[in-house]
Amino acid sequence: NSLLIAVTVVIAVIFMFMGGLRPTLIPTVAIPVAIMGTVGAIYLMGFSVNILTLLAMVLATGMIVDDAIVVLENIQRHRTLGMKSYAAAVNGTRQVFFAVLATTATLISVFLPIAFLPSTAGKLFTEFGFTLAVAVAISSFVALSLVPMLASRLPDRGDAGPTKPPAVLVAAGQRINAAYARMLEFTLNARLLILGGTAMLAATALLVYPTIKTELLPREDRGAIIIMMQGPDGVGLDYMDRQSVQAEALLRPLVDSGEAENVFAIVGRWDPNRVYLIAPLVPWDQRKRSQQEIAKSLNKGLKAIPGATARVRTPNSLNLRRAGGSIEFTLTGSNYKDIAAAAFDFLGAMRERLPRLEDPEVEFQQTQPQLSVKVDRRRAEDLGVQVEGIVDTLRAMVAGFEVAELNVNDRSIPVMLESAAGAINDPTDLFNLFVPTGDGRLVPLSAFVTLEEVGTAAELDRSGQKRAVEVEAVLPADMSLQEAIDGIQAIADDTLPPGIGLRFINEAATLQDTTNEVALTFAFAVLIVLLVLAAQFESVVSALVIVLTVPFGLAAAVFALKLSGGTINIYSQIGLVMLVGLMAKNGILVVEFADQLRDRGLSVAEAIRQAAIIRLRPVMMTMLSTVLGALPLILATGAGSEARVAIGWVVFGGLGIATVFTLVL
Repeated sequence: NSLLIAVTVVIAVIFMFMGGLRPTLIPTVAIPVAIMGTVGAIYLMGFSVNILTLLAMVLATGMIVDDAIVVLENIQRHRTLGMKSYAAAVNGTRQVFFAVLATTATLISVFLPIAFLPSTAGKLFTEFGFTLAVAVAISSFVALSLVPMLASRLPDRGDAGPTKPPAVLVAAGQRINAAYARMLEFTLNARLLILGGTAMLAATALLVYPTIKTELLPREDRGAIIIMMQGPDGVGLDYMDRQSVQAEALLRPLVDSGEAENVFAIVGRWDPNRVYLIAPLVPWDQRKRSQQEIAKSLNKGLKAIPGATARVRTPNSLNLRRAGGSIEFTLTGSNYKDIAAAAFDFLGAMRERLPRLEDPEVEFQQTQPQLSVKVDRRRAEDLGVQVEGIVDTLRAMVAGFEVAELNVNDRSIPVMLESAAGAINDPTDLFNLFVPTGDGRLVPLSAFVTLEEVGTAAELDRSGQKRAVEVEAVLPADMSLQEAIDGIQAIADDTLPPGIGLRFINEAATLQDTTNEVALTFAFAVLIVLLVLAAQFESVVSALVIVLTVPFGLAAAVFALKLSGGTINIYSQIGLVMLVGLMAKNGILVVEFADQLRDRGLSVAEAIRQAAIIRLRPVMMTMLSTVLGALPLILATGAGSEARVAIGWVVFGGLGIATVFTLVL
């Protein structure tokens, strides 16, 4: 739906400016050609049509028509000046040929690095970046070949009446041109004032950016409630089956009220003491509460289930493991006893300094029952019994062990020593075992062995090649993941004893890795754009003029996120990287034409005036097609809509507001 709406909106923008059916159809042809070519490339690369490739095609809808708009608008301008259609097609395309190649190279140099983000989350964007790059490359080829060919077939101005937009739009365009000309004169005569004002705006954005919540993924309504339940270590399937019935009883009212379709429970999927429950929700338009609201209403009842801990997990659009609604980290050290003690002390500090975190819990619980065999070594020595003999006897009678290997036809067959009567299951039977003494006598184990039942941890975790104890807490709705990370790091800096370290895992670790990688990708994209433009323009100054408009586009995107209540997440960060190329594109159209006018002998000031005014129309057309093409993302609903809204606001708000900076700066 978003893709169809985006295509419709872009076609409407073209018609509004071109004012005729035939001129509108020419750049419109670029849309299906580029989309079909992109789908073919997706197939050849072995990718699939999924949420990320569809998101890329929706975003590309506005961009793939931009080159065609630039070419056709320049051809139309030459026709308006009296040229025949064929000559206008040749001269108009030749005049913008370099600009189209420059914008295409710039966009591809920005999109391709997105496809090579190395983190777990970043690898998922391989198809996203590739799809955008291919769509832009195909659209450039169409704009420089198919569009001028079709434009040359348009009737000459003398053969048919001029095709113009409605009078209202013509009048509005004339007023905009006049207002822009006055603003341009003011800008050229008040350079210090303009530079100072824009610098203050960029500085304000730097101050606003830290106030925006940061998370790995926006909290999405994926239409499912997932509950992970864990009982004490050592309990059996029957016990957990009884516990799961209590959890199912909490979910059944959702089915009765029509909010959920059904409830499924899987007992012992990973361990006998774990239960996995899922309740698929009905479509969004058939229920009043969101997934998050339903999950919150279940938490109180889940906490009341005795003998088990249960948490609601929220699935995400990227299917990242254990991502959604919680923060997890480990304390590391050299001794589990010391790490566990530090973890419980840390838990108390978290409850005191971060009271908003819900249900903080240390995963290290010594509740797994275990029999400890204690040998009275002095008594055994007095009886002439070797400890090694005791160990071998216990191993053979309890589980058996390998004593040799037999090689038969190059096959290695283990020779096992075990009890002929089967393994011992009753611990008291151990006392009836006999072991040999040094002089050949047999003595019972009960003479020097005692059994003690102790509790131990069912799992001994390691993190970063160190012994580790895991801690987990649920994030409240008003706390971002980055805020929780900063708070926990501050507590660790103040309270952790020497020898104990802190290491974030799962979603928190992915957020840290992805944030660093996107920042590096962003810097790399700016550098590549600068180098590409410098090589194409053969002028570092012209390249710098274009690149210096990028920070103001980013500032506009920051303001858009703040005003819309959005967050800094992997989608909005990818949008910010994309904005580097989109902002540079508008600057290329103006600077490239200004360079052409300077080559004809015009002064710098006059070349700037004419280039800015003449390029105002294509800049506005390409901006509106891209911005309004992203509008369906902002208005999106359904699965993954929160992710689409995040990247949509960056493009819609950032590019829409920032175009003013391009036309002024």
